[in-house]
Amino acid sequence: MKSSPVNLNKARKEKSRDRAKREADENSARFGRSKEQKELAARRAEKLRATLDSHRVGRDDIKDG
Repeated sequence: MKSSPVNLNKARKEKSRDRAKREADENSARFGRSKEQKELAARRAEKLRATLDSHRVGRDDIKDG
């Protein structure tokens, strides 16, 4: 039986892509946030921004320059 030749560059690149994908999946599981967590953080940031904006005093009186 004869086996077909293997392009070593393609095999090396495929192995590298597989390793990178595996590491990305591991990092996503370890450090990633769920959609709900991201939405909660966005809502909290928006509420904080609105609260700070409502407490500003005299920002309209300041002129550029």
